[in-house]
Amino acid sequence: MLAPNPARGEVVVTIAGAPRRLCLTLGALVRIEAALGLSDWSQLPDRIASLSAGDLSSVLAALLDGGGEPPEIAARASVPEAASALAAALAACA
Repeated sequence: MLAPNPARGEVVVTIAGAPRRLCLTLGALVRIEAALGLSDWSQLPDRIASLSAGDLSSVLAALLDGGGEPPEIAARASVPEAASALAAALAACA
């Protein structure tokens, strides 16, 4: 079983039937800003409130990559899995 490193802000969630590590790293934040068309990270909370399915998949892929997981797994996530994973990852960074 994967064990998250809370000091890094990691969480472990189930996506596509397997535990996956997510982490909002600086690299993941850069990918998220680009995918969502943000000029800086302070716009993230407002933009997260109105994500499209494609946006959600892009954000999840960045978080998976930040956790050392293959980002393409995001395409196999269900909507509830993706939304729950995003919420868990953001809560771990708060």
